[in-house]
Amino acid sequence: MATGPDTQAECAARRDVFSGATLIAGALVFVVVMALHPTAHEILEADDVAHFAHLNRHVHSMALAGVPIAFLGLLGLWRRLGGGPLATAGLVTWGFASVAVTSAAIASGFVATEAILADIRKPDHPADLSHLLLDYTSWINQGFAKVYFVAGSIAIVVWAVAILRGGRMHRAAGVGGLIAGGGALFLGGHLRLDVHGFGILVLLQASWMAWVNVLLCRPGRLESGVG
Repeated sequence: MATGPDTQAECAARRDVFSGATLIAGALVFVVVMALHPTAHEILEADDVAHFAHLNRHVHSMALAGVPIAFLGLLGLWRRLGGGPLATAGLVTWGFASVAVTSAAIASGFVATEAILADIRKPDHPADLSHLLLDYTSWINQGFAKVYFVAGSIAIVVWAVAILRGGRMHRAAGVGGLIAGGGALFLGGHLRLDVHGFGILVLLQASWMAWVNVLLCRPGRLESGVG
């Protein structure tokens, strides 16, 4: 079997296309999740609370599925950047962010949902206790969400610097990463991370991921440089 430069280049190209496809799939999952995500107000004041509670669980299940998909795509970005120190630092930081957003999705999608359903099943429960439990899970969710956006935004900024220094992808993607990551860090300090605030920051990150997806699906630039 031939293993010459052309064959290796073709394998790398197919691998990059796969990475790009998984990256855009992960980004789309996050966008769809935020579009379908019911607010706490909608759940608690709905005529059919159980329906919205189950919808909340399904939406967060989708979010959990999107986390490893996006990570798999970003692993392809790490590979395209040469796996150097900056690229690796970005990947590790994103992995840390992925753990945080997974925890946030579990708290909001499963713990909070169970608290709501328990209140329905046992209506004699004190209302104050149910609201306190929901508030508590909301605080946990907010805490993990803040960690996710800080770590995720830092990862994007680090990758952007790697792109600008390494010459393996179009420099515009590096500039876009600085804008997306830096913008998310700035907005994160001024937005409340409810459904709407979370959605704005997700859209920023997803837009950059979509751009990187396009570049991954193109032939790589193999100029020398630090990744």
